[in-house]
Amino acid sequence: MLALRVDKKRLAIQNIPTPLPEGEALVRVVLSGICNTDLEIARGYAGFKGTIGHEFVGVVEASSNNALIGQRVVGEINAGCGKCDLCRAGDPRHCPTRTVLGIVGRDGAHAEFLRLPTVNLQIVPKQVVDEHAVFTEPLAAACGILERASITASDHVAVIGDGKLGLLCSQVAALTGANVLLVGKHPPKLKIAERRGIETSTPKQTAKRSRQFDVVVEASGAAQGFALALDLLRPKGKLVLKSTFNGTTEINAARIVVDEISIVGSRCGRFKPAIDLLKKGAVDVESLISEEYSLTDGVHAMERAAKRGVLKVLLRP
Repeated sequence: MLALRVDKKRLAIQNIPTPLPEGEALVRVVLSGICNTDLEIARGYAGFKGTIGHEFVGVVEASSNNALIGQRVVGEINAGCGKCDLCRAGDPRHCPTRTVLGIVGRDGAHAEFLRLPTVNLQIVPKQVVDEHAVFTEPLAAACGILERASITASDHVAVIGDGKLGLLCSQVAALTGANVLLVGKHPPKLKIAERRGIETSTPKQTAKRSRQFDVVVEASGAAQGFALALDLLRPKGKLVLKSTFNGTTEINAARIVVDEISIVGSRCGRFKPAIDLLKKGAVDVESLISEEYSLTDGVHAMERAAKRGVLKVLLRP
């Protein structure tokens, strides 16, 4: 099968053996999505070698659960050991020996086939088209902010970063009834949020609103975004960090202590809330699709995904 693989920061389409189920489900990938984590992995993040990609929709070709065969599915990306306390509690996202699709110890979704534990798979409702279903993982990540920070209709929330994740986070936060502001630098991207009734602003304009927000979601992955987030938060506010990238960020610890700011990380979210939102059409993912390429053009597609102004780039095997 063909797969988009990285080795020592070198990307290439390679012909590799199709994985055997070996007690897991074999999924034929119908569509996969390139995200910023893929770009960071290609730059050296996580030291991963192998097939990249973790956003996908596909069809089950083999499974110990016969009812799943032929079903259209998406899949939770964390595969736990099944034995530790976290796994037994039904949450393998922090299993100490987990593998993560296309990120840690497990070949990913930018390929013709992938393998995942059957328990990770969730059936896609018929009314959700492939081009929307492929957003399940990033939308689940956006929904994950609600696991880490309580947001109510009385809160003022700022989301920093108008990329794919920032646009999804702002829409999810707005569904709580909170007053949401999306901060970004790209008018075409900001218009996507504006069409959903979300207020938008540039970083320069937003800097004038110091200490006005209860919750700030940092989804830009930039040091300037982190600094702006601290400036925007009220004392005892909460900063939610969403970005993963190959680099370091300086932290003004004194400001955090004096204002008693809470900082939480937010990584993977549960898939069910995301699937429910897609089923109801509660979020706009269609506007986030910029381009689609054949898997054979995967290297070029990664280059396009890294270009300024480009949102979601899809790969079709």
